[in-house]
Amino acid sequence: MADEFRTTEVGERYAQALFDLADETGALEAVRADLKSLRAAWNESADLRRLATSPVIAGDDQRKGLVAIADKAKFNGVTKNFLGLLAQNGRSRDLPAVIAGFDALYAKKTGVVAAEVTSAQELTAAQLKTILSALRTSLGKDPELTTRVDPAILGGLKVKVGSKLFDASLKTKLDQMKFALKRA
Repeated sequence: MADEFRTTEVGERYAQALFDLADETGALEAVRADLKSLRAAWNESADLRRLATSPVIAGDDQRKGLVAIADKAKFNGVTKNFLGLLAQNGRSRDLPAVIAGFDALYAKKTGVVAAEVTSAQELTAAQLKTILSALRTSLGKDPELTTRVDPAILGGLKVKVGSKLFDASLKTKLDQMKFALKRA
C-alpha cells in the first residue's frame, strides 16, 4: 500500500493547488497534519481505499463519505473542502498521489527530509534511535521519521527517503535468491 504513495501528473496538479491554497490561508501545517492522518488511514483501512477507488460508488457518495471522514477527524476546512472537490471531480482514487505530491512540495519549501521505515514488526525505541542516527549521518540532518509495520516483508527493513528506496527486507532477498537459482 505504501507503494501507492507515488506522485502522478494528476496528483501533482491537485497537490500544487492544495499546497498553494493551504500556504496562502496559513493552514499549511494543519493540512499537512491532516494528510499525514489520511495516509495512515489509507494504509490501515480497506474501507477507505474501497470508498475512494471503487467505480461502483457514485462520486457524490464518495464526496459525502470523504467529507464525513474529514468532519469526524476534525480536519481543517481547507482539507475538508479539498477532499470534497477531489471526489466531486472523480479523482478520489488519486488521493495517495496527491498526498505524495503535497509531501514533496512541503519538503522543498521547508527543507524537511522525510524518511519512512517499514519493518516486519514494531521497532523498539533503541532500534529507532539507531536508525535515526544512521539516517542523520547519511543525510547530514535530522529526517522526519515515520514507521510502518508490514509483516509481508518477513524481516529486515525498507527505508524510503524521498524517491530513493533501500530495501533490505528478507522477502526481497529471498526473491532475489529464487531468481538467481532459476537462472543457474
